[in-house]
Amino acid sequence: MITAMATTMTMTTDATALYRLTTWLSPAYPVGAFSYSHGIEYAVEAGLITDRASLVDWIAFALEKGAGAIDGPLLVQAMRGADDLEALDRIADLAAALKGTAELALESHQQGDAFATITTKAWGVERLAALAMRRAGRPLAYAVAFGVAAACQLDERNAAALYLQAFAANLISAGVRLVPLGQTDGQLATAALLPVVLRAAERALATPLEEIGAAALGIDWCSMRHETQYTRLFRS
Repeated sequence: MITAMATTMTMTTDATALYRLTTWLSPAYPVGAFSYSHGIEYAVEAGLITDRASLVDWIAFALEKGAGAIDGPLLVQAMRGADDLEALDRIADLAAALKGTAELALESHQQGDAFATITTKAWGVERLAALAMRRAGRPLAYAVAFGVAAACQLDERNAAALYLQAFAANLISAGVRLVPLGQTDGQLATAALLPVVLRAAERALATPLEEIGAAALGIDWCSMRHETQYTRLFRS
Protein backbone atom coordinates (compact mmCIF):
# COMPACT_ATOMS: atom_id res chain seq x y z
CA MET A 1 0.00 0.00 0.00
CA ILE A 2 2.76 2.44 0.97
CA THR A 3 4.77 1.49 -2.13
CA ALA A 4 1.75 2.06 -4.35
CA MET A 5 1.11 5.46 -2.78
CA ALA A 6 4.76 6.46 -3.20
CA THR A 7 4.68 5.39 -6.86
CA THR A 8 1.52 7.41 -7.45
CA MET A 9 3.03 10.49 -5.80
CA THR A 10 6.20 10.14 -7.92
CA MET A 11 4.18 9.83 -11.11
CA THR A 12 2.09 12.88 -10.14
CA THR A 13 5.19 14.92 -9.35
CA ASP A 14 6.83 13.89 -12.61
CA ALA A 15 3.71 14.78 -14.57
CA THR A 16 3.47 18.16 -12.83
CA ALA A 17 7.13 18.90 -13.55
CA LEU A 18 6.79 17.94 -17.21
CA TYR A 19 3.62 19.99 -17.48
CA ARG A 20 5.48 23.06 -16.22
CA LEU A 21 8.51 22.45 -18.45
CA THR A 22 6.56 21.83 -21.65
CA THR A 23 4.28 24.79 -20.97
CA TRP A 24 7.13 27.20 -20.29
CA LEU A 25 9.03 26.02 -23.39
CA SER A 26 6.05 25.83 -25.72
CA PRO A 27 6.15 28.07 -28.84
CA ALA A 28 2.87 29.46 -27.48
CA TYR A 29 4.54 30.77 -24.31
CA PRO A 30 4.71 34.55 -24.83
CA VAL A 31 8.43 35.26 -24.77
CA GLY A 32 8.71 36.22 -28.45
CA ALA A 33 11.13 33.44 -29.43
CA PHE A 34 9.64 33.27 -32.94
CA SER A 35 11.07 36.71 -33.76
CA TYR A 36 14.73 35.66 -33.38
CA SER A 37 16.91 33.62 -35.76
CA HIS A 38 20.24 33.76 -33.86
CA GLY A 39 22.11 34.93 -36.98
CA ILE A 40 20.56 32.32 -39.28
CA GLU A 41 18.86 35.00 -41.39
CA TYR A 42 22.20 36.42 -42.48
CA ALA A 43 23.78 32.96 -42.77
CA VAL A 44 21.09 32.05 -45.32
CA GLU A 45 21.65 35.25 -47.28
CA ALA A 46 25.41 34.65 -47.27
CA GLY A 47 24.97 31.09 -48.60
CA LEU A 48 26.27 29.45 -45.44
CA ILE A 49 22.98 27.63 -44.86
CA THR A 50 21.39 26.25 -48.02
CA ASP A 51 19.71 22.97 -47.08
CA ARG A 52 18.74 20.71 -44.18
CA ALA A 53 22.25 19.34 -43.67
CA SER A 54 23.87 22.77 -43.38
CA LEU A 55 21.07 23.93 -41.05
CA VAL A 56 21.64 20.92 -38.79
CA ASP A 57 25.40 21.57 -38.76
CA TRP A 58 24.84 25.23 -37.88
CA ILE A 59 22.49 24.50 -35.00
CA ALA A 60 24.65 21.65 -33.71
CA PHE A 61 27.59 24.05 -33.58
CA ALA A 62 25.46 26.62 -31.74
CA LEU A 63 24.46 23.99 -29.20
CA GLU A 64 27.94 22.63 -28.54
CA LYS A 65 30.24 25.62 -29.13
CA GLY A 66 27.96 28.67 -29.01
CA ALA A 67 24.92 29.71 -27.01
CA GLY A 68 24.20 26.15 -25.88
CA ALA A 69 27.61 25.92 -24.24
CA ILE A 70 26.83 29.08 -22.27
CA ASP A 71 23.12 28.95 -21.59
CA GLY A 72 22.95 25.28 -20.62
CA PRO A 73 25.49 25.61 -17.78
CA LEU A 74 24.07 28.99 -16.72
CA LEU A 75 20.61 27.42 -16.44
CA VAL A 76 21.96 24.61 -14.26
CA GLN A 77 23.92 27.03 -12.07
CA ALA A 78 20.80 29.17 -11.63
CA MET A 79 18.83 26.09 -10.58
CA ARG A 80 21.48 25.18 -8.01
CA GLY A 81 21.68 28.71 -6.63
CA ALA A 82 17.98 29.53 -6.78
CA ASP A 83 17.74 30.24 -3.05
CA ASP A 84 20.69 32.65 -2.99
CA LEU A 85 19.83 36.03 -4.53
CA GLU A 86 23.40 37.29 -4.33
CA ALA A 87 24.70 34.23 -6.17
CA LEU A 88 21.95 34.59 -8.78
CA ASP A 89 22.89 38.24 -9.24
CA ARG A 90 26.48 37.23 -10.03
CA ILE A 91 25.29 34.53 -12.41
CA ALA A 92 23.04 37.02 -14.19
CA ASP A 93 25.94 39.50 -14.50
CA LEU A 94 28.12 36.78 -16.02
CA ALA A 95 25.33 35.79 -18.41
CA ALA A 96 25.04 39.39 -19.62
CA ALA A 97 28.80 39.63 -20.16
CA LEU A 98 28.97 36.41 -22.19
CA LYS A 99 26.77 37.59 -25.07
CA GLY A 100 28.99 38.22 -28.10
CA THR A 101 26.89 40.78 -29.99
CA ALA A 102 24.20 43.37 -29.36
CA GLU A 103 21.54 41.30 -31.15
CA LEU A 104 22.36 38.10 -29.30
CA ALA A 105 22.17 40.03 -26.04
CA LEU A 106 18.80 41.46 -27.10
CA GLU A 107 17.58 37.95 -27.97
CA SER A 108 18.47 36.64 -24.52
CA HIS A 109 17.53 39.61 -22.36
CA GLN A 110 14.18 40.43 -23.92
CA GLN A 111 13.11 36.80 -23.70
CA GLY A 112 14.39 36.69 -20.12
CA ASP A 113 12.37 39.74 -19.14
CA ALA A 114 9.25 38.41 -20.88
CA PHE A 115 9.66 34.99 -19.27
CA ALA A 116 10.10 36.49 -15.80
CA THR A 117 7.05 38.72 -16.21
CA ILE A 118 4.61 36.09 -17.45
CA THR A 119 5.90 33.28 -15.23
CA THR A 120 5.66 35.27 -12.01
CA LYS A 121 2.15 36.42 -12.91
CA ALA A 122 0.78 33.10 -14.17
CA TRP A 123 2.71 30.64 -12.00
CA GLY A 124 3.62 32.64 -8.91
CA VAL A 125 7.32 31.68 -8.82
CA GLU A 126 8.42 33.84 -5.89
CA ARG A 127 12.16 33.30 -6.33
CA LEU A 128 11.95 34.51 -9.92
CA ALA A 129 9.89 37.53 -8.88
CA ALA A 130 12.53 38.41 -6.28
CA LEU A 131 15.35 38.11 -8.81
CA ALA A 132 13.49 40.16 -11.40
CA MET A 133 12.93 42.90 -8.81
CA ARG A 134 16.59 42.83 -7.81
CA ARG A 135 17.65 43.02 -11.48
CA ALA A 136 15.30 45.90 -12.32
CA GLY A 137 17.04 48.06 -14.92
CA ARG A 138 19.72 45.41 -15.51
CA PRO A 139 19.62 42.53 -18.01
CA LEU A 140 18.26 39.15 -16.98
CA ALA A 141 19.27 36.40 -19.38
CA TYR A 142 16.58 33.97 -20.52
CA ALA A 143 18.55 30.91 -19.40
CA VAL A 144 19.03 32.33 -15.90
CA ALA A 145 15.37 33.30 -15.53
CA PHE A 146 14.29 29.87 -16.74
CA GLY A 147 16.73 28.12 -14.41
CA VAL A 148 15.37 29.95 -11.37
CA ALA A 149 11.81 29.00 -12.29
CA ALA A 150 12.79 25.42 -13.09
CA ALA A 151 14.36 25.00 -9.65
CA CYS A 152 10.90 24.47 -8.16
CA GLN A 153 10.84 20.64 -8.08
CA LEU A 154 12.17 20.12 -11.62
CA ASP A 155 15.06 17.82 -12.56
CA GLU A 156 18.25 19.53 -13.77
CA ARG A 157 18.88 17.10 -16.62
CA ASN A 158 15.34 17.36 -17.97
CA ALA A 159 15.28 21.14 -17.60
CA ALA A 160 18.58 21.58 -19.45
CA ALA A 161 17.74 19.09 -22.21
CA LEU A 162 14.28 20.50 -22.87
CA TYR A 163 15.50 24.11 -22.77
CA LEU A 164 18.20 23.29 -25.33
CA GLN A 165 15.71 21.34 -27.43
CA ALA A 166 13.40 24.36 -27.46
CA PHE A 167 16.34 26.57 -28.51
CA ALA A 168 17.14 24.17 -31.36
CA ALA A 169 13.48 23.90 -32.37
CA ASN A 170 13.16 27.67 -32.66
CA LEU A 171 16.22 27.83 -34.91
CA ILE A 172 14.88 24.96 -37.02
CA SER A 173 11.62 26.87 -37.42
CA ALA A 174 13.56 29.94 -38.55
CA GLY A 175 15.56 27.85 -41.02
CA VAL A 176 12.45 26.20 -42.43
CA ARG A 177 11.06 29.65 -43.22
CA LEU A 178 14.28 31.23 -44.45
CA VAL A 179 15.98 28.61 -46.66
CA PRO A 180 13.11 27.63 -47.23
CA LEU A 181 12.64 23.98 -46.27
CA GLY A 182 9.60 21.75 -45.98
CA GLN A 183 8.04 20.69 -42.70
CA THR A 184 9.38 17.14 -43.18
CA ASP A 185 12.90 18.52 -43.43
CA GLY A 186 12.23 20.41 -40.20
CA GLN A 187 11.28 17.22 -38.40
CA LEU A 188 14.25 15.32 -39.87
CA ALA A 189 16.49 18.10 -38.55
CA THR A 190 14.85 17.84 -35.13
CA ALA A 191 15.49 14.09 -35.03
CA ALA A 192 19.10 14.51 -36.17
CA LEU A 193 19.81 16.98 -33.36
CA LEU A 194 18.59 14.72 -30.55
CA PRO A 195 22.04 13.31 -29.65
CA VAL A 196 23.57 16.79 -29.86
CA VAL A 197 20.99 18.21 -27.46
CA LEU A 198 21.57 15.36 -25.01
CA ARG A 199 25.36 15.83 -25.14
CA ALA A 200 24.99 19.57 -24.58
CA ALA A 201 22.70 18.91 -21.61
CA GLU A 202 25.18 16.50 -20.03
CA ARG A 203 27.95 19.04 -20.51
CA ALA A 204 25.77 21.68 -18.88
CA LEU A 205 25.47 19.53 -15.76
CA ALA A 206 29.24 19.05 -15.53
CA THR A 207 30.48 22.59 -16.33
CA PRO A 208 31.39 24.74 -13.29
CA LEU A 209 30.57 28.44 -13.34
CA GLU A 210 34.18 29.53 -13.83
CA GLU A 211 34.59 27.36 -16.94
CA ILE A 212 31.54 28.55 -18.88
CA GLY A 213 32.46 29.91 -22.29
CA ALA A 214 31.93 29.60 -26.04
CA ALA A 215 33.82 29.86 -29.33
CA ALA A 216 31.33 30.44 -32.13
CA LEU A 217 32.90 33.31 -34.06
CA GLY A 218 31.02 32.50 -37.26
CA ILE A 219 27.68 32.84 -35.50
CA ASP A 220 28.80 36.10 -33.87
CA TRP A 221 29.93 37.41 -37.27
CA CYS A 222 26.57 36.57 -38.85
CA SER A 223 24.80 38.21 -35.94
CA MET A 224 26.79 41.41 -36.41
CA ARG A 225 26.21 41.41 -40.16
CA HIS A 226 22.50 40.91 -39.53
CA GLU A 227 22.41 44.28 -37.77
CA THR A 228 22.79 46.03 -41.14
CA GLN A 229 21.15 43.41 -43.38
CA TYR A 230 18.94 45.23 -45.89
CA THR A 231 15.84 43.01 -45.68
CA ARG A 232 15.12 41.32 -42.35
CA LEU A 233 12.30 39.19 -41.00
CA PHE A 234 13.89 38.51 -37.61
CA ARG A 235 15.30 40.62 -34.79
CA SER A 236 18.57 38.66 -34.65
